[in-house]
Amino acid sequence: MAITFKSVDFIYQAHTPFENLSLKDINLTIPDGSYTAIIGHTGSGKSTLIQHVNGLLKPTTGEVVVDDQTITGTTKNKELVHLRQHVGIVFQFPESQLFAESVIEDVKFGPINFGVTNEEAQKRAESALQKVKMPQEFWDKSPFELSGGQMRRVAIAGILATNPKILILDEPTAGLDPQGRREMMELFAELHQKEKLTILLVTHQMDDVANFADNVIVMDRGSVAKIGTPTEVFSDTEWLINHQLGLPSAANFAQKLISHGVQFKKIPLDMGELVDQIINLEGKGNRHE
Repeated sequence: MAITFKSVDFIYQAHTPFENLSLKDINLTIPDGSYTAIIGHTGSGKSTLIQHVNGLLKPTTGEVVVDDQTITGTTKNKELVHLRQHVGIVFQFPESQLFAESVIEDVKFGPINFGVTNEEAQKRAESALQKVKMPQEFWDKSPFELSGGQMRRVAIAGILATNPKILILDEPTAGLDPQGRREMMELFAELHQKEKLTILLVTHQMDDVANFADNVIVMDRGSVAKIGTPTEVFSDTEWLINHQLGLPSAANFAQKLISHGVQFKKIPLDMGELVDQIINLEGKGNRHE
């Protein structure tokens, strides 16, 4: 499902003394089946942007088109039921939304809420738990007996059980240790490849952007400041620094080498690429003593 923003403005608390223009003239298209990262400093409009995709927020002016559904400021919530079934959002710490007595019942809740039968919900829940690699021995346990990482997998399974075509990830690895973060990002990559999901990732983890995203949208003070591939965006290091944005670890290390005279054909985005380029350096010919 492709996503298009057409001249979208959004004002929080419009027509009050506290109104704030949070999105300004947003025009962009996110292709069907793509993996798009959305980055920017705190308050840049990232979360406001993604909440327009399923109508949690609606444009003050302009429109958002998701597949064949158009969302404007006058769109009624009842008109968005079908769309919301196909747009899943994983917010920060999604495990905080778990509530049922067992893992399987928690995962079944979403499909049942959208009107499917108990039998169909059971099938979807089992399939979703298998997709997030949750062992069957845990399905009948209380979700509150699980580890934090396992609880997060259950919460994600609950979203997958609604059969979304778009998966929106808002800082999905917040609070996880490095191994847990890596496992979670690899899970999303696998879902993207196998399920052909359109993924939107909001994150401050630039390594995740470099390793997993096809495209990058940079938000700044409510506007789209830059769009490109990870290579295109992270190659403009001076621009990123001026906009208070970091670099992937490999690119950051490469910048330190560049400051000492090392020349790279292009800025490496991951450690493997960094090592390959260092190995292929032509000795002193790539240094300026």
